[in-house]
Amino acid sequence: MKWKLMALLATPLALVGCKESAQAPTPQPTAAVSAAPVASEMTMLALGDSLFAGYGLGPGESYPAHLETALKARGLPVRIVNAGVSGDTTADGLARVDFVLNGTKPKPVLAIISLGGNDMLRAVPPVETRKNLEAILAKLKAAKVRVVLLQLLAAPNLGKEYAGQFNAIYPALAKQYGATLVPFWLAPLQGHPELVQGDHIHPTLPGIDKLVAATIDQVAWALPKKPN
Repeated sequence: MKWKLMALLATPLALVGCKESAQAPTPQPTAAVSAAPVASEMTMLALGDSLFAGYGLGPGESYPAHLETALKARGLPVRIVNAGVSGDTTADGLARVDFVLNGTKPKPVLAIISLGGNDMLRAVPPVETRKNLEAILAKLKAAKVRVVLLQLLAAPNLGKEYAGQFNAIYPALAKQYGATLVPFWLAPLQGHPELVQGDHIHPTLPGIDKLVAATIDQVAWALPKKPN
């Protein structure tokens, strides 16, 4: 049971695709509907799945929402457009990246990406996951949008060969596209059951805060030094 729990914590997004369809309606992308920002505000885009969507949490309790609050507390004038959709694979993310980019006004200066876990659920070959993520990063680079890439790790039961190929995707693409890499961003949840909901998959609100604390420095560093 212990290794199974560790596998869940290693790939919480990967299990969302089969669980959430029966438990909650799928959130829709919100990038096209946003309040007019102030002139000095920097817009960010969060492209991901259930961890970004805030599954099991209340309004305003998602990772992007708490990250925005924490960045503002540091004096950084940011607004994060939450384009997290529960159950998304890298193929799903690629299919809608143009929509969320075009619908985010003004254009985001930074995108935070967390995709790939649901690919593992479907046993998608790592070469396909890499191809989709690479296409997403290529689109963002062409649009001159900086990227923070949040790494996931393969569950141990998928085998060493799969894990070796999958785990290498994120650092390789971050280097290739000049993205800021956050190594295994879910690490703060491991060994802390109180930070994970009863499904052993999604973080609790204190878990969200731990994830924000563990990633905020790299996100802040990746932001432009001055707003556009």
